Parts: sequence; C-alpha cells; structure tokens
Amino acid sequence: MFLHDVFPADLIKVDLEAEDKEEAFEELVDHFCQIEKLNGREEILEALRERESKMSTGIHKGIAVPHGKTTAVEEVYGILGISRKGIDYDALDGEPVYLLFMILAPPADSEKHLRVLKRMAELLENPEFYMELLSQKEPQGAHQVICKYEDLFLAND
Repeated sequence: MFLHDVFPADLIKVDLEAEDKEEAFEELVDHFCQIEKLNGREEILEALRERESKMSTGIHKGIAVPHGKTTAVEEVYGILGISRKGIDYDALDGEPVYLLFMILAPPADSEKHLRVLKRMAELLENPEFYMELLSQKEPQGAHQVICKYEDLFLAND
C-alpha cells in the first residue's frame, strides 16, 4: 500500500478556495466525485463530519487528515488539497491548515485505512515534506513530492 497510489495526481487539488473546514470538505468531495464519477457526495460528507465530530483531524501544524468510512467507495482513496491562504479548521493547535489529506475507505477495509493513516503520520514527521508539498503549483508536482518522500522513507526503513 503506497501513498502515491492512494493520492494520484488527478485527486490532488492545488489552490483550494475554501476558507473553512466545511467548505474544504465540500470542495474536495466535489472534486473527488467529479473525477471518479461517483454520486455519493452527501454520504461521503456525512462520514467526514461524523468522524470530525469526535475530534478535530487538524492534528499537525498546518496539516489536517480528515478521514471517514463510507459505502460510497469500494476501495481506499486519498484526495489532497493545498491551500495558499490557510483554512480555518478548528485544528488542535488553533492554527490554519494548508494541507488536507482526505482519506475515504469502505467500512470493511479498516486495516488498509489504518495503514494509510500510519504511513501519512510517518511522512508528516518530515518538515521538508510539508514545505515541498506546499510549494507545488501543479497536481503532478505534488504527486511527485509524495513519491519522492515515500521512496526516501522506504529506503530508510
């Protein structure tokens, strides 16, 4: 399970326009549903909101990892959003969020979902990963950054 497979370039949205968490969820879910040609928008949003109601997923400086389980998807998907101006996210540190790594998984695939979250946590420990991703202007460039840092992590593992 590699993050570069979960977060393909076509599911990366640079220059998010959202100003708050709810707008960010809607913008990324709309992008996802359009690319994947899915009709599960409301079900996906509800899964994200339900998880978020338990505790904010704005867990790392400038980074949020909203995630949810939903029958609207049949496999694990990742949608990355990059915001230039920052999003009011109700993050645990009270600071704006600039990178949103949204992860969607079917209810029966908890193991893969947890592996993706674990790998995300490992990569997010590297501040260079954050800075390089934030500087990307194109989805393909952001995807290449994910590949680069994942390869570095695996080489050192």
